[in-house]
Amino acid sequence: MIRAFAPLVVAALLGGCATNALVLLPSEDGGQGAVAVLDGKGGETVVSQPNSRTSLRGRPTTAAYKVKPAEQALLDGLPPKSARFTLYFKEGTTDLTPESQPRLEELLAEVRNRPGAEAQVTGYTDTLGSDDDNDRLSQRRAEEVVEVLAAQGIDTGLLTAVGRGERSLLVKTGDGVREPANRRVEVIVR
Repeated sequence: MIRAFAPLVVAALLGGCATNALVLLPSEDGGQGAVAVLDGKGGETVVSQPNSRTSLRGRPTTAAYKVKPAEQALLDGLPPKSARFTLYFKEGTTDLTPESQPRLEELLAEVRNRPGAEAQVTGYTDTLGSDDDNDRLSQRRAEEVVEVLAAQGIDTGLLTAVGRGERSLLVKTGDGVREPANRRVEVIVR
């Protein structure tokens, strides 16, 4: 049994599961995780060395490993890492701040470069105004961004817009506080 701890990137049994081995690779950001191999008798071997191959026949043994060209080709074919964008809005409106316009252009470029991309758009507000008004405003902000993305030709079935109002404040404040950092939309493109 193999138990994995996030974050990690594991290419287990590369090559179509032809061997009883696992290869532990560094994550996309260069970090590493670990894999616990349980023997079913209460024993456990933790594999945490990146760029290593662990044989799972008998007692696990780990050695340094260099990815083969065919394996690298498989890894290169994996989808790109999700991209995240945050856009900020003027108080009480669905108008982007001037500082967010370049970020919107970056978002659009990202979407254009990812055929079949899907985007999750979540709107937020600061704590000024009622909960109901903030829920509506955050939803409208998210929908406005979705409309901009849809205008780029993205299938609307791949876009979601959700308003979270003043929940999940980026900067914690009391009620009735103007906070520009909380008037935002977060977009995850994958």
